[in-house]
Amino acid sequence: MPLFIAPFIPPILPWDSIHPQIIHFPIVLLLTAPLFVALGIVVRKRGTCFAIAALCLMGLGAAGTFVAVESGEAAAQLATRTPEITEAIGRHQEMAETTRLVFTLLTVLYAAILFGPALLKRPLSPRASIIVQIVFFVVYAGCLILVADTGHLGGLLVHKFGVRAMMP
Repeated sequence: MPLFIAPFIPPILPWDSIHPQIIHFPIVLLLTAPLFVALGIVVRKRGTCFAIAALCLMGLGAAGTFVAVESGEAAAQLATRTPEITEAIGRHQEMAETTRLVFTLLTVLYAAILFGPALLKRPLSPRASIIVQIVFFVVYAGCLILVADTGHLGGLLVHKFGVRAMMP
């Protein structure tokens, strides 16, 4: 049963119903982060600010994938199952776990790119720093396919198979 705080605030949904409400946050954060990585590369005067903003977006997005995967697993327990739906949920869960792992590792890697040279007291030359960040940007952008595919599989569950969160 939802918990009503005040008449003008929506109810707090139970854990097994919250997946549709929270899933879009990590998607948007992870899709927005490369824009700030690119700005960090291009805008040299304030590049560090953009790079740190990108890292914050990545960190929040990666953290959000943990919440999304866990709430999705709780919601999946309540889904009405057919063999086709069970297979689709399994593929969606597998992709979500892969996405969570990949973007957690990318976030740690970007933090190492930003702060590693200073911590090791071996700063990169400006040229090497730009090259490393461009390579990271390309790899990150390529990995966004995982986010899109995972979201697509979730969309198929809802729009093709009619799987819905159990809303009170």
